[in-house]
Amino acid sequence: MRRKTSRLLRGIALLSTLALGATACGGSDDDSAGKAVSASDIQAALKKGGTVTVWSWEPTLKTVAADFQKKYPKVKINLVSERSGDKHYTALSNAISAEKGVPDVAQVEYFAVSQYALTKGLSDLAPFGADKLASKYTPGPWNAVSEDKAVYGLPMDSGPMAMFYNKKVFDKYKIAVPTTWDEYVDAARALHKADPKVYIANDAGDAGFTTSMLWQAGSRPYQVDGTNVKIDFADAGAKKYTDTWQKLIDEKLVSPINGWTDDWYKGLGDGTIATLTSGAWMPANFATGVPNAAGDWRAAPMPAWTKGEKASAENGGSSLTLPSLGKNKELAYAFVEYANSGDGVQTRVKQGAFPATTAELQSSEFQSTKFEYFGGQEANKIFADSAANVADDWSYLPFQQYANSIFNDTVGKAYVSGTKLSDGLKSWQDASVKYGEEQGFTVEK
Repeated sequence: MRRKTSRLLRGIALLSTLALGATACGGSDDDSAGKAVSASDIQAALKKGGTVTVWSWEPTLKTVAADFQKKYPKVKINLVSERSGDKHYTALSNAISAEKGVPDVAQVEYFAVSQYALTKGLSDLAPFGADKLASKYTPGPWNAVSEDKAVYGLPMDSGPMAMFYNKKVFDKYKIAVPTTWDEYVDAARALHKADPKVYIANDAGDAGFTTSMLWQAGSRPYQVDGTNVKIDFADAGAKKYTDTWQKLIDEKLVSPINGWTDDWYKGLGDGTIATLTSGAWMPANFATGVPNAAGDWRAAPMPAWTKGEKASAENGGSSLTLPSLGKNKELAYAFVEYANSGDGVQTRVKQGAFPATTAELQSSEFQSTKFEYFGGQEANKIFADSAANVADDWSYLPFQQYANSIFNDTVGKAYVSGTKLSDGLKSWQDASVKYGEEQGFTVEK
């Protein structure tokens, strides 16, 4: 390993939530690395059996694991699901660093895949035949797990964006559902004027939402080539976003409530938050978190930056990966392919997961599903169309977790002070550049 990359790894290891550890390079000693694994090799492993330890918080995998074990009775799936978010990544990174207790399969969100891949923490699945599966997935998720000829995971789900809106509120104030962001700003003004307690949306500053909005607007702030990184929030797409969103902030048209809080759920339920632009995985959260508003809400396409455009973006989503230091590679890959490309996909969709596979997204059964919560609307048609219109050239930083952790200290100031959103993005850029350089990246700005 080059000294530069070793320094990069040591730097990342200083943060517990990011610690991949210099010893992650031990993954290059994986016996299966680079060697083709045939279908007969995988079948032989399944016949022989063994245990596969899977770290994942995704609830539908419980049924998938049970079904897999019924099909292959000599295989035991040890599903560890008590952690999610930072706790999950801390545990995974610490295990890789210690070279002890590394799972055979790990769920990794799309924004974090490149970080683990860069530090050799993940096995390349191309030798198992994963590179032949590209056409099965929508562009956004596949782009997130692949680089050149390497494939570092199979997409588990996706989050093509849509705008959820409270039809009851829009009808009450005779507001047309916005199809562009300019119309969205007009709707925000009209709603708040009609009732000062009603806001078009909540936004207290969120890194994931901001990057998704930039993605849709055509901004590409991150360019990554190994340890060479470019960070630039001053392109035309970013200006589209900041010019529009600054109006909402300046005119106090967005509620300053943080998402996923009690106040947020209350606002979604009582109509004081009238829209939510989010990933297609959101309907289940509406049904469980805001049951009193069933029938009030609907889904609509994400507003366009220019009338008639259909560009969308992803928000959320994750993959199943094989950590390099994990064992039972053939069995582990067989389970991942079953869960994310085989029979397990239908099982997960029936339990509410939103697929990343084109076959399910395009199926009449999927698209004709009626959502009782949304008044019987066939919302999957909107979500599937969104998925088909996600540009596949978006990149995340190989230290995106860190970048997201400093969002509120930079961009977040635009929501609580006189700082302009564009200046907040510049501060985010500068802080990310500084961190990247400290970790050994070559950073262009």
